[in-house]
Amino acid sequence: MLGLDEIIQTIRMIQNENLDIRTVTMGISLHDCVDSDPDSLCRKIHRKITGVAGRLVSVAEQIEREYGIPIVNKRIAVTPLALVAGGQDPEAYLALARTLDQAARDVGVNFIGGFSALVHKGFTGGDRLLIETIPDALATTERVCASVNVATTKAGINMDAIYLMGRTIKETAARTADRDGLGCAKLVVFANAPEDNPFMAGAYHGVGEPECVLNVGVSGPGVVKNAVAQLPDADLGALAEQIKKMAFKVTRMGELVGRETARRLDVPFGIVDLSLAPTPAVGDSVAEIIESMGVEVCGAPGTTAALALLNDAVKKGGAMASSYVGGLSGAFIPVSEDAGMIRAVESGALSLDKLEAMTAVCSVGIDMVALPGDTTAETIAALIADEIAIGVVNHKTTGVRLIPVPGKREGDFVEFGGLLGRAPVMPVNRFGAAGFVRRGGRIPAPVSSLTN
Repeated sequence: MLGLDEIIQTIRMIQNENLDIRTVTMGISLHDCVDSDPDSLCRKIHRKITGVAGRLVSVAEQIEREYGIPIVNKRIAVTPLALVAGGQDPEAYLALARTLDQAARDVGVNFIGGFSALVHKGFTGGDRLLIETIPDALATTERVCASVNVATTKAGINMDAIYLMGRTIKETAARTADRDGLGCAKLVVFANAPEDNPFMAGAYHGVGEPECVLNVGVSGPGVVKNAVAQLPDADLGALAEQIKKMAFKVTRMGELVGRETARRLDVPFGIVDLSLAPTPAVGDSVAEIIESMGVEVCGAPGTTAALALLNDAVKKGGAMASSYVGGLSGAFIPVSEDAGMIRAVESGALSLDKLEAMTAVCSVGIDMVALPGDTTAETIAALIADEIAIGVVNHKTTGVRLIPVPGKREGDFVEFGGLLGRAPVMPVNRFGAAGFVRRGGRIPAPVSSLTN
């Protein structure tokens, strides 16, 4: 039970420090929708999603009103479509993307994830078809998100898939050039993708998940920043303890809301993902947490160490609060969605290389980074490969969302709007790695993967 002091403190966090439930995400299995006829498959999928998730938005809004806790997003994640559609033709995959989009619109959620393929050890015919369809799918839908897992610590790195994703990202940017490559903001490339991630664009309903499940993602960078600001002279051990206590309280709130939402929908509760996910709102920045620890500007020496402390303390606080912490759970560093990150890039303190180093100690990877429009597919693939290698070797999830913005150059700005924010176009190393990328094949799993 929550005590009175905790309730009062939570109210203050919501009113003054941007604490919210970032998302309630319903995972839905589509395995029972499989059908060789594409029209029948689309009908079954639409019927399944709208039948199971029809009350998701209304129940979440009811809980918002009763508890006074903002639930910013209501979302759906489904079984990776490549597993469901199998050997359908390209037109069928496009029809499926539009079916997902229509189902999401009909139930009122803002995003639906699961236009996905798992190719860490190789492709099936369906995997290739889905990936080849991604540019058109994201260009012609509004709410569909796509993801491709190209590596795991156990399997190694599928470089053929990474090169294909470099070309896919370029084509997606071209197909959505009228929106500054916005389609790429709904496409993430993963290593070690979690099956229960409630956050977009990488959410999908994993093969080991139940028929239906309710996962919740909680966010509170402003809460942590305020906690750090209260200890201006504390040593770093005391600072970590303070962050851990805040994470504990936020996780308890998230699990409370998640379990109640699941109960009213009569579905199992899955996990609570405590991730410090920034927004463009004032005071809702991970970069500003790092700066409040004493780093002059995010990206300066000491940034990676401060981020490591933050990420570890958040995970420990969440693990103490709940036995069902999952998803990503840590700190996110999406450039376009974090006002402090944007300022750091503008000042010259934060580079793409420094961002890559920071991803070794946080929960995701190079996220929501705008690149010059003339960046080649090979360079994009090489950037993905570097980030994926960090995840594979360190037994962690890493994800990449890169946006080569058509017609934009280093120093330009791109306005995506809403939670996606605005992005400075960041410079890319002028030297390439096309010869390395084009070799293809599979980089073997690290020796540290041999744990059995």
